[in-house]
Amino acid sequence: MSAIQIIVGSMLGGTEYVGEACEETLNELDHNVDIHLKPDLNSILENTFLAAEDLKSGQQNNNNSSNKSLWIICTSTHGAGEYPDNIKQFVSDLTNCDQDLSTVSFLTIGIGDSNYDTFCKAAKDISNLLISKGCNELAPLKTFDMSQDIDPEDLAQQWIRTNKDLL
Repeated sequence: MSAIQIIVGSMLGGTEYVGEACEETLNELDHNVDIHLKPDLNSILENTFLAAEDLKSGQQNNNNSSNKSLWIICTSTHGAGEYPDNIKQFVSDLTNCDQDLSTVSFLTIGIGDSNYDTFCKAAKDISNLLISKGCNELAPLKTFDMSQDIDPEDLAQQWIRTNKDLL
C-alpha cells in the first residue's frame, strides 16, 4: 500500500475527471489517496511526509509490507504552453522549494491536443522540474491526445492498473 498525492492542473475541469478516475482506481487497489484540485505545496509536503512516517511505523509492525509515498501529477497545458491557473502557485512554490525531495517518487499524466506544438508542455515541464528537485520518476510521462476520439479517464485507469507494481 502506498500513500499517494494526486496533484491536478486543470483550466476547464477535464483533467480533474482524469485525476478523480485515478483516485477511484487507486482506492480499489487499496492505496491511501489524497487528491488536490487546488494544489498547495505545503499541504502536499505535509501529507507526503506525514504519510511516509505513518507507513514507516506501520511497516515496523508488519515487516512484509512495502509502503511508500508517491505523487501523481495530472495536468493539461493552457495557452502557449503554460500551466493551468490552479497549479501555477504550486509550481512557483516548488521551484523555490529548498526541502530535500529525494524521497518523493512521481508519475505524470499529460492531457493535451497534438495539433498544437505545445502538446503536453506543462506535463513535460513539471516532470523536468520534479527531476531537477531530486524526485524519482517511476515511469516516463504518459500523454493523452484529446485530438483523438479517446476516453482519457478510462485510459488513465488502465494505465494505473498496468503500472500497479510501481506504486
